[in-house]
Amino acid sequence: MGTFKIEGGAQLKGEITPQGAKNEALQILCAVLLTDEKVTIHNIPNIIDVNKLIELLENLGVKIQKIGVSSYTFVSDDLHLEYLQSEQFKKDGRGLRGSIMIVGPLLARFGKGYIPKPGGDKIGRRRLDTHFEGFIKLGAKFRYNREEYFYGVEAKKLKGAYMLLDEASVTGTANIVMAAVLAEGTTTIYNAACEPYLQQLCNMLNRMGAKITGVGSNLLTIEGVKKLGGTEHTILPDMIEIGSWIGMAAMTKSELTIKNVRWDYLGQIPTVFRKLGITLEQKGDDIYIPEHKNGYEVQNFIDGSILTISDAPWPGFTPDLLSIILTVATQARGSVLIHQKMFESRLFFVDKLIDMGAKIILCDPHRATVIGHDFKSTLKATTMTSPDIRAGISLLIAALSAKGTSTIHNIEQIDRGYQDIDERLKAIGAKIVRLD
Repeated sequence: MGTFKIEGGAQLKGEITPQGAKNEALQILCAVLLTDEKVTIHNIPNIIDVNKLIELLENLGVKIQKIGVSSYTFVSDDLHLEYLQSEQFKKDGRGLRGSIMIVGPLLARFGKGYIPKPGGDKIGRRRLDTHFEGFIKLGAKFRYNREEYFYGVEAKKLKGAYMLLDEASVTGTANIVMAAVLAEGTTTIYNAACEPYLQQLCNMLNRMGAKITGVGSNLLTIEGVKKLGGTEHTILPDMIEIGSWIGMAAMTKSELTIKNVRWDYLGQIPTVFRKLGITLEQKGDDIYIPEHKNGYEVQNFIDGSILTISDAPWPGFTPDLLSIILTVATQARGSVLIHQKMFESRLFFVDKLIDMGAKIILCDPHRATVIGHDFKSTLKATTMTSPDIRAGISLLIAALSAKGTSTIHNIEQIDRGYQDIDERLKAIGAKIVRLD
């Protein structure tokens, strides 16, 4: 188990460039299974979750070639489908939640898709019903081995259908879209997720020959085609990492420029940080955050009531940044209520912030009230263990702002979502050491 030692209190300064988006990469990589032609993908982040999926694809028989620092080619012309029934696949698939998205492409192209119950963050229940209900409506037969926690769907031919999703699941929508592009007839998906990463997937599929309309809305129409071809695709910068660096700059009173953020795809992120009183400036396609010498003040609602920040499907605020927002609020001037609607275990990391001196009232598994210190009392260094990716980066940000030397164990959780984070932070002045 790896460990970070962080000496807090140092001001950071300089430029940092966000990695490619983890959540987009997991979808895009699965889409290479839909064609036997070459697919070239750029800006792939070098992180554990993505590398695990690339390894899984290689075990499945995808021919993979690295052609640059973050660029790869993929050719899925001779797959080893017997791997899907192997013990090795059951082991590989369990270690990565994103593995669920290979099912749609495999079902569409080969008439069968299997997956063990995937792993991932311990942040509460994350149902797979949306995925499999969509496949069933397309004509697939579903089976589940309870003893081995092994899912399977099979179909001789998928046929287009109308479906109203029970939730706007991003991975569920992506999986169903990838199955529907090769189905016979027209598929209509209402209450579809419309996150930028899903828009990227749909646009890539259209370049491959798919016929998807309504991209960017919650109503997608897919006219099935017989075959898809190759393409070239560049992954967006990771909006969660961008939000992480905004929070880090504010908490450490640092002057920071975040490069090439693709402002058009950031949605509510700049607005929500500004509600906490954080100054953000758009300079071209960069975000400039000046040194907050006098701290930052929470902007209450216009009737004077306490600010509430909650998550919602796009274009609402992403749940992946609520942990960051909560941590940044611990040093704000004022109070804020954080409402995590989507996952019932994601706020349980606040006990570690309370140990550091933060004033937080955990109301229930979904809500926490934060009373900001206004930097009049700094957080105190402590020893912590990272429970998941987003809580892990939040604790790292807290440690960078704290007085003294903090220790964070189980940093593999952070490495799952953040590429070379210690080296990148050292480059802008952070005092962080990785211990194996």
